[in-house]
Amino acid sequence: MNQTKTLLIIVAMTGLLVWIGGMFGGQSGMVLALAIGLVMNGVSYFFSDKIVLASYGAQPVTQAQAPELHAIVANLAQRAGLPMPRIAIIPDDTPNAFATGRNPEHAVVAVTEGIMRVLSRPELEAVIGHELGHVKHRDILIGSLAAVLAQAIMFLSRLAGYFGVRDEEGRSNPIAGIAIMILGPIAAFMLQMAVSRSREYMADAYSAHLTGRPDMLASALERLEGYNRQLPMHDAQPATAHMMIVNPLAGGGLMSLFSTHPPMAARIERLRGMPIEAR
Repeated sequence: MNQTKTLLIIVAMTGLLVWIGGMFGGQSGMVLALAIGLVMNGVSYFFSDKIVLASYGAQPVTQAQAPELHAIVANLAQRAGLPMPRIAIIPDDTPNAFATGRNPEHAVVAVTEGIMRVLSRPELEAVIGHELGHVKHRDILIGSLAAVLAQAIMFLSRLAGYFGVRDEEGRSNPIAGIAIMILGPIAAFMLQMAVSRSREYMADAYSAHLTGRPDMLASALERLEGYNRQLPMHDAQPATAHMMIVNPLAGGGLMSLFSTHPPMAARIERLRGMPIEAR
């Protein structure tokens, strides 16, 4: 179901891009926006692991430096049929984790120092299983595609606001141009967030299948949410917040509408409803 939702959202973003491109500059405007988006995101896609790890000060660790963490990752990667990813530790007391890399062969799993202190081994295994789910499903690629479409939509929306759009009879319509400039980026952002939310549900389900302990991931998420409220990650950045297992920038109330992650209560409820499987 979440795979289908993701596909439909990508189709909707493509349709929105085509419509705005046709309103403003026809096919040539759409191609120009796509070309700019592809160049920008191509660079970030191929170098995403280095960029993200550097932004959080994450340091690669060897088996000798973190034997238990290496053992957990190696065991789960073998179960998942994935190459052994590189492992990095973020020098931050706020418990969190993320995976990056353009494909399974270039994957990196990064965890904070805090998460290794506050979670039990079964809980940490469940979190690693979630991150390997992102690797297995190639979520970095899908997220990059959504980002390309979103940025192209935003680019065309700005052009429409500055230069206006024309109706079918060729008459200028400045009001429509302003409306597209305002509503286009909002629609693109909301669709991009919907893609991210669908992938989080899939990674949760994959962890439950891989470890056989959905209850451990539910327990881990409860604890991580509490710690992130008490001890926010000060180095968290909006551009990379969607990669974390717990959104370090999430807020309550209306802010939850703009979160890259599903509501934590909904994630936990789904996990609590899954059966525990012997491994």
